[in-house]
Amino acid sequence: MSDSQEMTVVEHLAELRRRIIWVLVVFLFSMGIGLYYAGDVIEYLKASPLAGGVPLKSFDPSDVLRVYMQFSFVIGLIITLPVALFHMWRFVSPGLRPQEKRVTLSFIPAAFFLFLIGLAFGYFVVFPMIMQFMTGIAMGIQIDPNYGIAQYFGFLFNMVIPFGFLFELPILVIFLTRLRILNPMRLAKMRRFAYFGLTVVAVTLTPPEILSDIMVTIPLLLLYEMSIWLSRMVYRKQLQEDKEWQQEFGYDTE
Repeated sequence: MSDSQEMTVVEHLAELRRRIIWVLVVFLFSMGIGLYYAGDVIEYLKASPLAGGVPLKSFDPSDVLRVYMQFSFVIGLIITLPVALFHMWRFVSPGLRPQEKRVTLSFIPAAFFLFLIGLAFGYFVVFPMIMQFMTGIAMGIQIDPNYGIAQYFGFLFNMVIPFGFLFELPILVIFLTRLRILNPMRLAKMRRFAYFGLTVVAVTLTPPEILSDIMVTIPLLLLYEMSIWLSRMVYRKQLQEDKEWQQEFGYDTE
């Protein structure tokens, strides 16, 4: 490798480090915002009908502080996500064509929107099913449900946040297709393995009850099929762009 190539690698690493630092700074600032508003969010979720009216207790002096920090982290994550996606786009954009830059930039609001939809799906669909199932088991053996606040919200986050990232699947597939890492043919060949993996995720995150498993599995499988369909659209457009590029500049793009 020549000196100029080594400098290019060093410059890329320096840029990556600079962007990671920016994201971390925004995340820490967002955590501060989250810590300020955590009390209001906690009160809102406690009063929500989805909580099932189950009283929350503090079983340890550090429970409340732990919950505040959990909410601070989650709020910071939500605020920082579009910033992190933007810096990731800026890092890879030099290797993209002008049209690809414009298209991939539009992925950022779409990815953020899908993340929020995933959180909503986890909170309004999956979490109530699990709470109803768990509370029913407790009542079935004459145990009065009484949850610790740290355990309750920790359980809530473990259920809800993964769905935010799972709903990013279509955008991730489009982005990787744009980068020519994935294509619809490869995704179709991986369908059986993807179905198995998503089914395992759905069964793991839901109560051991067939209706709940189906209600969560079907949306995840539809997300994968949507990802293949979107990848096919992007791939066809890429082939057309490659053809036009070859006609204009007179050489193969591959």
